[in-house]
Amino acid sequence: MNRLEQIVDFIRSRFPGQDFIPLHEPRFQGNEDKYVRECLQSTFVSSVGKFVDQFEKVTAEFTGAKYAVATVNGTAALQVALRLAGVESGDLVITQAVSFVATANAIRYLDADPIFLDSDPDRLGLSAAALAAFLEENAEIRNSGRAYDKTSGRCLAACVPMHVFGHPVDLDAIAGICRKFNIPLVEDSAESLGSLYNDHHTGTVGLLGILSYNGNKTVTTGGGGMILTSDENLGRRAKHLTTTAKVSHPWDYVHDEMGYNYRLPNLNAALGVAQMEQLPRMLESKRALAWEYQDFFDGLGIGYVTEPDGCRGNYWLNAVVLKDRSERDEFLKYTNDHGVMTRPLWTLLSDLPMHEHCRTDGLANARQLMDTVVNIPSSARIA
Repeated sequence: MNRLEQIVDFIRSRFPGQDFIPLHEPRFQGNEDKYVRECLQSTFVSSVGKFVDQFEKVTAEFTGAKYAVATVNGTAALQVALRLAGVESGDLVITQAVSFVATANAIRYLDADPIFLDSDPDRLGLSAAALAAFLEENAEIRNSGRAYDKTSGRCLAACVPMHVFGHPVDLDAIAGICRKFNIPLVEDSAESLGSLYNDHHTGTVGLLGILSYNGNKTVTTGGGGMILTSDENLGRRAKHLTTTAKVSHPWDYVHDEMGYNYRLPNLNAALGVAQMEQLPRMLESKRALAWEYQDFFDGLGIGYVTEPDGCRGNYWLNAVVLKDRSERDEFLKYTNDHGVMTRPLWTLLSDLPMHEHCRTDGLANARQLMDTVVNIPSSARIA
C-alpha cells in the first residue's frame, strides 16, 4: 500500500460509515430542533427575540468579552468593527495575504485599502516580525498621534491579523507593535472560536474582535457573526450601528447616522444557543482527532500544523504541510478522487484581481505556505 492509500484509509477510519468524507460538516445533536421550534412558535423570527440576547450573553461569557453583538455574518461584523476602530475612506489597513477573501472585502467595503504582509510559517497568520519591519521602515507618527504611511501620506488606520484555521497569531508581540505605532488592533477570529492565547480567548486581546458562524464553522447559525469588545462605548455603538442606527422611540422612525441592517435574526440565534451548549464537547472531539492525525502524519514524515506554544487551538481545520506544489497537487487529486475532501490554502489575497494594486512585503513565507499546506477532514465526532 502506497502512502496516499494509507492516508485515505486512515482518514476513512476516523469517520466510519461515510462514503464521502467532507472537509467540515456541522453537528446538530443537542437542542437545535427544540430551540428553533420554540422560536417559530414565538413568531419572533427576525432580529428581535430572546435567543439573540441569549446568544450574545453566552458568547460574551464563553470568550470573556464584556460585550458581544450578533450580526448576519462575520464579514459584516468585521466591517463594523473596522468602522468602530476609526477606519475611513482612503485609509490603509494592515493585514495578511493568507486569509479568506472576507478579510480584505470588509476593508474594501469602507473604501480603505489593505496592505498585505507576510505570515509566520508556524502560526500561518500575520508575522509579528513582518509587521515590525514594515512599520519601522514605512510608518511615521504625526502630531495627531496617529500613524501614517511615509510614501503615500495615508493613515495606517488598523491592523487585522487573522487566526488561520484557529491557530492564534503572536498576539503579545503584534499588540505591542500596534501600541508603539498607535494603530488599533482588530482581530479576525472568524475561525478561532474556542482558541486561547495565553489563557485569553482570541478576539478579546485587541480593541475589537469578530467571530463567524458560517455553516462550516465549529459552531454554526447557518450564517452569522459576532463583534467582541470590552469597551463599553464601542459595545453600545456596535449594537446601534448594526441596528440601522435607529434611535429608540415608541413609534417614530429616527436614525441619527448611517447604520447597517446587520442584526442576526432570532431564528439563527436559536440555533446558535443550542450549538454553544455543545461547544465544549465539540472542541474536545476536535482536539482528540488532531492528536490522532499528528501521530499518524509524524509516522509518515509529513508535516502537520499544531497549536503554537502558550496557545490552545480549536483545530477548526486540520492541515498537513507537504514538500512542494507538485506533491500538494498529487495529494489533492488522489484524496478527492477517492471520496476524501481536501482543499489547498486560499489563493493569496494579493493575487486576486481586485487586490492586485495593493502593497505587499514580498510574502515569501505566504507563497511557500500556499504551495504546501492542505486541509484535511476535521468534523467533530460526537455521538
